[in-house]
Amino acid sequence: MKFHLNTAEIYIPDNEPEEKALSRTTHLCLAAHQDDIEIMAAQPIIECFQQKDKWFTGVVVTDGRGSPRNSIYENYSDDEMRLVRFKEQRKAAIVGEFAAQIMLDIPSKIIKDASRSEPVDDILAILRATKPKVVYTHNLADKHDTHVGVALRVIEALRKLSPAERPERVVGCEVWRALDWMVDSDKVTMDLSRHENLQFALLGVFDSQIVGGKRYDLASMGRRRANATYFESHGVDNSEGLSYGMDMTVLMNDVSIDPAKFIGDFMQRFKDDVNQRIIRMS
Repeated sequence: MKFHLNTAEIYIPDNEPEEKALSRTTHLCLAAHQDDIEIMAAQPIIECFQQKDKWFTGVVVTDGRGSPRNSIYENYSDDEMRLVRFKEQRKAAIVGEFAAQIMLDIPSKIIKDASRSEPVDDILAILRATKPKVVYTHNLADKHDTHVGVALRVIEALRKLSPAERPERVVGCEVWRALDWMVDSDKVTMDLSRHENLQFALLGVFDSQIVGGKRYDLASMGRRRANATYFESHGVDNSEGLSYGMDMTVLMNDVSIDPAKFIGDFMQRFKDDVNQRIIRMS
């Protein structure tokens, strides 16, 4: 497969031929940065783990050069950090037994520029090569500009697919802004009760981030446990971990829907829920 940048790579942990490795994909995650996949898409990774008929493929869109750094990485240049983060992402693909791990190596500024077609073209090529049943990406309420940029480019690419080529579902997942604020009926709940050891392992390979000053491992596992406990106020916990997503399938299937209006409707339902509860108690 050809991408716009010759520095992009496709890593296949079990060394299957590229076409075969990609075509077996059932669950595809397109994320902005190295470690975003393991934070937001742990449930599909676990669902596919050790399964012969389900395969997870990860796509990291950006180059990872701008990450914070500390400790042994404090004096690393941006180019050196890029190499470290690529290596860490390959390790995660091995731990999670991914079908494939693609790294597009695109600078964040290009992702955030809606006039640039290259990211959309690359994502479209991946979608056509993998033909996944479910696509996971960032949600549109994320507070990280690059995450939202990736989500918008993914939506653009999905809309270019013919109806027959489209996945069954598109889920926007939580990284930089949790989705516990959504009304319960809007939440896509992803059970993470199983393989807690694997979840820790997937997050733990990103040493440059953890030692570098960001405890994404503890924060992500803590959020999953908190989601499970606080999901239902009048009942016992039904799971040991939950991640939330928002169903964005309609944005793929109906090109007339504006993404800003789409996410605004979620926020309006949240506002209405809060207001109605206050009115009932007043």
